Parts: sequence; C-alpha cells; structure tokens
Amino acid sequence: MDSNSLAMPISDPNAWATAMNNLGMSPMSMTGQPIMSDFDPSLGMMTGIAPMNPMMPGLGIVPPPVSQDMPIVKEIIHCKSCTLFPPNPNLPPPATRERPPGCKTVFVGGLPENATEQLIVEVFEQCGSIIAIRKSKKNFCHIRFAEEHTVDKALFLSGYRIRLGSSTDKKDTGRLHVDFAQARDDLYEWECRQRMLAREERHRRRIEEDRLRPPSPPPIVHFSEHECSQLGEKLKDDSKFAEAVRVLLTWVERGEVNRRNANNIYSMIQSSNSHIRRLMNEKAAHEKEMEEAKEKFKNALAGILVQFEQIVSVFHAASKQKAWDHFSKAQRKNLDMWRKQAEEIRNIHNEELMGIRREEEMEMSDDDMEDQTERPLAQVEALKEENDSLRCQLDAYRNEVELLKQEQGKAQPQRSEEDATRQQQLSFLQQALQGMQKVRTHSQHGIQHKITFLGSEAAAAVVSCSQEKESLPEKGPPSPVKSEREALLVGIISTFLHVHPFGASIEYICSYLQRLDTKISTTEVETLLGRLPCTFKQELTGVGASLEKRWKFCGFEGIKMA
Repeated sequence: MDSNSLAMPISDPNAWATAMNNLGMSPMSMTGQPIMSDFDPSLGMMTGIAPMNPMMPGLGIVPPPVSQDMPIVKEIIHCKSCTLFPPNPNLPPPATRERPPGCKTVFVGGLPENATEQLIVEVFEQCGSIIAIRKSKKNFCHIRFAEEHTVDKALFLSGYRIRLGSSTDKKDTGRLHVDFAQARDDLYEWECRQRMLAREERHRRRIEEDRLRPPSPPPIVHFSEHECSQLGEKLKDDSKFAEAVRVLLTWVERGEVNRRNANNIYSMIQSSNSHIRRLMNEKAAHEKEMEEAKEKFKNALAGILVQFEQIVSVFHAASKQKAWDHFSKAQRKNLDMWRKQAEEIRNIHNEELMGIRREEEMEMSDDDMEDQTERPLAQVEALKEENDSLRCQLDAYRNEVELLKQEQGKAQPQRSEEDATRQQQLSFLQQALQGMQKVRTHSQHGIQHKITFLGSEAAAAVVSCSQEKESLPEKGPPSPVKSEREALLVGIISTFLHVHPFGASIEYICSYLQRLDTKISTTEVETLLGRLPCTFKQELTGVGASLEKRWKFCGFEGIKMA
C-alpha cells in the first residue's frame, strides 16, 4: 500500500505536536517529517509548548521549577471517573492557614455531593500513599498521608474544578479547596520525633563531654597487710613513689593507723623521708646541669662578642681615610650603615654578658652578707641576756637599800660603832647601785650600737674612713684628681669602661661624655686618664692599618698595687 494513502489531514498541527510532546515523543507528522524544528530531545519538550501534564500516571504532580516571574500554568487532569479543570491563572492563589508542625493531614472541601471515598482515593492517591480518609456527610473530608512532603503535592490541587464523568449536574461538580489540617496524631508523632532527636543530641553531647573530661584518679584501696607490703615496695621505687605517697597520705588521713599496724606505717613514713636524699641529689644534678649550661652560654656569648669586635674593627679600618677615599658614595653609605648595625648588636650582647656577670656577683655578695649578719645577731642576743641579768641585780640592790632605810628610821639609836658600820654599808650599797646603773646604761648603748651597725654598714664604713683620715698626717702626696669635676669624670668614665671589658677608643669615650657636656675635650679626657695609671690603662689592638689605641678600666687590679 502506498504511504501517501495513509496520510491524514491534520487540521491543527500544533495540537498534534502538543499531544506527542505530552507522550515524551518527538513531534512527527504521519509521513515521518518533523512538525516542529525547535524540539529539544534532551529536555523532552518543545520551545513554546506548555509542559506535559503533571498529573499523568507515573509522573510527579509537582511542576518543574520555573522562574518566579512566570506564573505556574495548571492543565486539565483526566482520571478514570472524573476530570479536573484548572482554575483561572489570573486569579490570586488560594489562601492557606499556617502549617502545623509535622503536618501529614489535609482538609479537602468543595467535593461534589455524589463523590465517593473511591473517587477521593483515585484523585489524591497520585500525590502519595494515603493512610486514612475521614469523609463527612457534608462536602468535605480529611486525608492523612504517610509522608509530610506529599501534603505539598495535595495543595497543588487547590482551586481545581472537579466533574464526575461527563455529567453537568450540580451534584456531580464542585471546586476543590485543599488546606493544612491540624491533627492530634500528626502532632504526637512530631513531638515523639523531636524527643527522639533531643535524646540523640543529648547522647552525642554526653559522649563528647565524656571524651573531653579529664580522667578521674583511681580509687584508693583500704589498708590491709597485703596492700601494706606492696606499698612499702612502691615507696622504694622512684617511678611509683608519687602514687605510693598519695595512698599513704590517704591511709593516715582516714585513720587507718592503730596499734597493730603502727610499726608498718612508721616504716613507710621512714621510707618516704629517705626519699628526700634522692630528691636532693636529683636537685643537685639539675643545678649542676644548669650551671654548666650557664657557663657554656656565657663562653659562647663571649666568643660571639670577640667576633663582633673583630667585625667592628674591620669597619673602623675601612672608615679611615686611606681606604675610605677609594670607595664610591653608595659603598660608603652601606659601610656606614653596616658599621652602626654591628656596633648596636655588639653593645646589646655586651650588656647581656655584663648582666650575667652582675647577677653572679650579686649572688656571691648575698651569700657573704648572710654569713656576716649571722654573727652579729648572736652577739646582740648575748648582750640582751646580759642586760636582763643586770636589770634584775639592780632591782635587788634597790630593794635592799629601801629595807635598810626603813630599819634605820624605826630602830632606836644604838651605839656609835653600829651606826658607823651601817653608814658604811649604806654608802657601799649606794656606790654599787650607781655602778650598776652605769653598767646598764653602757650595755643599752652597746645594743643600740650593734643594731645600728647591722642596719647600715655604709655608715660604719664612712666612720672608719673618717677615723683613718684623722690618724693620717696633714701633709700627704698630691692627689691626681684636682677638682670635683674631674672626680665626676673619673666616675663616669669608670662606669662606661666597666661595661666595655674589651676597652674603648678615646673618641668613643669623648662622644659619650659630650652628650652630657659639650665643653669636654679629647685632650682633657686623655690627660686625666694618663694621670691615673692604677685605674685606667691604654692598650694597642689590631695589626697594620687596623691598629687602634684603647683605654681599659683596671681599677680592680690596680687597687692591689696602689
């Protein structure tokens, strides 16, 4: 048969294309030619044609996501027993109440009077699995679904006009109104689910807290002969001593000590006391390691300072005119900057080294002061005891004098010899009383003098120096320091050179002094240093072009020769 005889007239090709598009097929004519050239097989739809029916069996009723600016286009839904016609798209969307928590039940109103439960199942079963339907004698019902998300699909049917079959009778038609319904079963299931989630959250939080909680100490066992013997062995082991001492302390605090186990407890306490010797040995070993580390650090720092001095000497040699004139301007700038940086770093390390030495000297001086203060304190205690004994004797003599006076006043006049004897005794006692008062006053002055001596050794040193000056003859050798200004300069220069153990040039010293007084000249400073050979000495350092004269402070050695 000829293929042309199968051709059928198509009055509306767009309707034919829409029907084929709803079936998911490429729109073709009866002759096999494509009707629309803009069909997109990847999307399964054509441009300009409404999407396929969302209520077709086997397809989801939720329409595909579209732009918010474009209104959702609802289409006619055909069922076996009825037909659903979409609402006017220009009308506003139907109003809905607030969604209850865990809502699975919907209210469906506007049903036809002749609608049956089978018809309701046929229409709404396409949204999802239905658990129960409660139909009223009126034109509404409540439908409970198995899942919460199926409620949104049921709300999509709100506004549709339903017609049973092809009848146009009023009892066979109605406008559906679908809304959220508040059901006790839904609320109960939602609350149960929330409580379960809360329990799971608390369980997870408790597990996390238990994981982060520090471990609790193990319980302390009660006293027994077996535990006591084991604890005695643990006390002798350095690795288990801390745990064993804690157990021993708990036993003593609990009141586990009695007459039967007192000897065992005493032996364990004695073992704890013997551990002190081990701890002291360990401390001494650590102190030795610390001293060795300090000494090593000090020696390394001194070596670094020597290298810094050599580097600074290189820069000073390069800054002299013999070599300085051959460098370019940029090179001179870099050399000057490098020299300043090297000097700053050298001074910082030098101050650090001197700080370490000062700390060592202060520690040694503190030890000496402790030894010196212990001896005078013992002398002060002895003088206090002597003063107390003298006071007691003085009171006894006073009482005896008072008694003699009373007896002399009450007694009748006796012989002249007895009177003379008593007069001699009275005068003797008065002389002894005056002597005791003088001794007591002298002892009190001695105690005050000792206490004052302990409080200020500097004052005693000044007094001794003044006594030495008085004992010296008036005429002595001329002093190299001629004025108070020169004495101040000597003190400042000594302090400056004391923190520069490797010495400093006269220019460096004068640059420091000229910050204090701009009138100080290099000649004046050099002359003053030359007049004090026991305090300052000049040395030559370097070789060749780097030869430099440096002044050093030698007062600690010069005091032995002076």
